Amino acid sequence: MVKTHSDNKMKIAIQAVILSGGSGTRLWPLSRVAYPKQFLALTGNQTLLQQTVDRVRCLEQDHQEIESCNPMVVCNEAHRFLVAEQLRELGLSHATIVLEPAGRNTAPALTVAALLAQGEEADPVLVVMPSDHVIRNQEVFCETLAHAVKLAQEGYLITFGIVPTHAETGFGYIRKGEPFDGTAFVLDAFEEKPNLETAQQYLTSGQYLWNSGIFVTRADIWNEAIKLFRPDIFSACQQAVEKGQCDADFFRLDKEQFAHCPSDSIDYAVMEKITSHTPGRALVLPLDAGWSDLGSWPAMWDVSETDERGNILRGDVFVEDVEDTLVYAKDRLVAAIGVKDLIVAETADAILVTHKECAQKVRNVAEYLKQAGRYEYLHHPKIYRPWGTIETIGKGDRYKVNRLTVKPGAVVVTQLHHHRAEHWIVAQGTARVTRGEETFLLTENQSTYIPIGIKHRLENPGKIPLELIEVQSGNYLEEDDILRFDETE
Repeated sequence: MVKTHSDNKMKIAIQAVILSGGSGTRLWPLSRVAYPKQFLALTGNQTLLQQTVDRVRCLEQDHQEIESCNPMVVCNEAHRFLVAEQLRELGLSHATIVLEPAGRNTAPALTVAALLAQGEEADPVLVVMPSDHVIRNQEVFCETLAHAVKLAQEGYLITFGIVPTHAETGFGYIRKGEPFDGTAFVLDAFEEKPNLETAQQYLTSGQYLWNSGIFVTRADIWNEAIKLFRPDIFSACQQAVEKGQCDADFFRLDKEQFAHCPSDSIDYAVMEKITSHTPGRALVLPLDAGWSDLGSWPAMWDVSETDERGNILRGDVFVEDVEDTLVYAKDRLVAAIGVKDLIVAETADAILVTHKECAQKVRNVAEYLKQAGRYEYLHHPKIYRPWGTIETIGKGDRYKVNRLTVKPGAVVVTQLHHHRAEHWIVAQGTARVTRGEETFLLTENQSTYIPIGIKHRLENPGKIPLELIEVQSGNYLEEDDILRFDETE
């Protein structure tokens, strides 16, 4: 707990722990493995990750007895710059970003977060949330969360159960036990995803809730529980944290130690076991706040406003005589005429067209792309780097054209290429170029040539983003034709 400066009352310190995993296949082509759905702005101006981080801020505004710490995001290494940039846009330059060298499910992720959050004088309440969910009623969520935080401060382990709206076969379920207070229930059991008949029985009984994946617990309480029920997970995580290293904006878990950690979920590792070991210690709070995990394209109808004909339209779209259709145009004009119950999603390099009833088969497209080794499975044409972005805007057999955007003060490290030459044309800003032994400035409409095999370095010394057109030419243009000489990306 944290003592206030204004009086002697104690505030409850809370730490948001955002679990940012996901493979990025069910909302293809918008989401990709290297750019999954939590980094997309699907339901507003903020991305799902940013909405999740902001979701906890309401407590400080409405509940003076609660004080928030800087959030912690647990993600894989490939997404680290996306996370850092999206937190920076929220003004959160001091957030903790924990890098997992390999995916080990939610129990190890929470254990690592709890070990890092727990200090000699602080045991914050951890608010553990997936990064890719939507909650439309923020006020209801905030009140439910405030109740959960106070229960967690007393030593209970809390999970949220979503009040079901229909017989859903795509979610796991939670069975409620005896009432604990006016709102919470003793957690009785977790149930796997049911068939339709069983899901209907769950819905009719009123005793079951959807498993949200949201948990609230004190850091020390979680560490005690995971150490008791899964000492192998606790030990591996403890070693990975102790031997981990801070690296600029990130905390890198020790790769070797974390590789020894078993994979398990929060549900199975602790919550199910504690219901029988210490009945009444784990509680479930029903949540009826317009929740969705956006698990497929049709879920967009649950969280989006539609026009008078039931359509969801995003981007540069023209429709005529269209009903109950989603059209998402990211880069180009999309026109639809005389169609119904379709999903059309357009990006710079791919277009999806499917009937709503077939939307679950989108993962088959992703599997095909994976097996074929296609670029569209992993990446968008725009790729994020620590210094900015690189976007392919054209290519042929022996050339590729990229648009580079370099942040003010950022540096593209010294490198050379064995198979390609590069032409750089400055479209905006100022570039400081090191080519071989010479260093010079380029401004708008100026250009330079980088021959094959010559060391080069690019910097943005200005106060505005540097935009540069790069034309690569040669007999091999893949990104593994690169030799770096200083800091790694």
